[in-house]
Order: sequence, then C-alpha cells, then structure tokens
Amino acid sequence: MKVIFLSDVKGQGKKGEIKEVKDGYGMNYLIKNNYAVQATNTSVNRLKKEKAEKALEENLLIKDMEDLKKKLEKEKIIFKAKTGNQDQMFGTISVKQIKEKLSSLGYNIKKQDIHLEFPLQSIGFHEVEIELHKKVIAKIKVEIKK
Repeated sequence: MKVIFLSDVKGQGKKGEIKEVKDGYGMNYLIKNNYAVQATNTSVNRLKKEKAEKALEENLLIKDMEDLKKKLEKEKIIFKAKTGNQDQMFGTISVKQIKEKLSSLGYNIKKQDIHLEFPLQSIGFHEVEIELHKKVIAKIKVEIKK
C-alpha cells in the first residue's frame, strides 16, 4: 500500500513523502492515527498542488526579504560611546542595542537574527550580519563614535 505522510514518523517517513508500507501497518496505524493517507490519484495531485503553492509562497517571501536587505544595507547605524584614555571604549554595543536602534528606524528584526561573534567594543566602523531568511543575509554598517 502506498501512503502519503501527513507528519513525520520516526523511521518511516517525513511529511509529504510517498512511501510503500505494509497494508496492515498503513491501515491500522498510519491512517487510523492521521499520520498518513492512502496515495490515490486525488491525494497525490493535492500533494503536488500544495508543494507548488508552498514553493510559490517561499519565493515571494525570499523576494520580500531581498527588498528588505537592499533597504537595510543602505542604512548606517551610529552609536555614541563614552571613551577614556587612548580612545578606549567604556562598555560594549550588544545585539540588543542594535535591535533597538533598528526598531527605532522602523525595522522589525528579531534579536536572534542579528549575528555578532562578540559585542562591539572599539571605535570605528563594523559590519553586522542579519539573517532575514535562510537564503538572505544582510550586512549592515554600524559606526561607533566618541
């Protein structure tokens, strides 16, 4: 019996896969517990249609994120920091501060999407990566002044 998995089943298949399983297992466990449906022409066509719609939505989302990336990369974020002798900065600029500055500029970026290896702790220009999508990463310029 061929079935289309509606959800991931450990050791058997992932959501959206079409697999051959034993009749009893398919009917008495997978279909009964709504883990799968029998693979008929109608259900296979529905699966193809859903995959096509999902791919289209994904492409639209990527296009929107590319547009946002272009806007973000034009921005220049400026922080003023207190400095001591030899332009040594007191404190650091963290991901939270960068997120707040982006929010004040009208961008809705999540904190976990901003990637810093370590907090910014020197005067000058820095490049910060923001993961807008798995396939779209923006690099913004951050300047720290005295």
